[in-house]
Amino acid sequence: LVAMAVDRYIAIYKPLQYLIIMKKGICIGLVVGAWLSGFAHSIIQIGILLQLPFCKSNILDNFYCDIPQLIKLACADTYTTELLMVCNSGLLLTLIFFTLLVSYTAILVKIRRHITEGKHKALSTCAAQVTVMSLIFVPGMVIYDRPFKIFPADKIASVLYTVLTPMLNSMIFTLRNKEMKLTIKKLMRKCCLSKTTEAPHSI
Repeated sequence: LVAMAVDRYIAIYKPLQYLIIMKKGICIGLVVGAWLSGFAHSIIQIGILLQLPFCKSNILDNFYCDIPQLIKLACADTYTTELLMVCNSGLLLTLIFFTLLVSYTAILVKIRRHITEGKHKALSTCAAQVTVMSLIFVPGMVIYDRPFKIFPADKIASVLYTVLTPMLNSMIFTLRNKEMKLTIKKLMRKCCLSKTTEAPHSI
């Protein structure tokens, strides 16, 4: 998502220099950076978890195995571990989310003030990306931005984060594709026509 925001920012603020700035090496660097930062983030979490003694029940009160649920199974006092995890996950999520919000706000201001041709397309692209970003980050912040007390709403946030968000993510970007829109319109017309032709026969 950060790479997408960087891409949109350069495309809108430096349109004539876009191909020079976003060379193949830069694109590969952004992808490698995403992979390496994700790997480092996971390794830190695993390192913290491996130090905990586990001797309680092995049943998790959730739909999937995640850090907050695992920490609750530890025998020792986990408050310090929970704070470390909040710093590692929650604060990181919040920082990235607000950085992205600021960058998209700057992009939207630029579109509104200066861009005339292709404004609608640029706005719809940014709106789709902000929607997806919010769907990913907001439930994540609900889960990770606090020491891990169990609340009934946690399971709802977990379902949003693991099931609905990935599904809606793909739907949002699919519905922005012109070919997909045309195909959906054709299918809708066919359905409407088949219903209208079937109606007289049923009478």
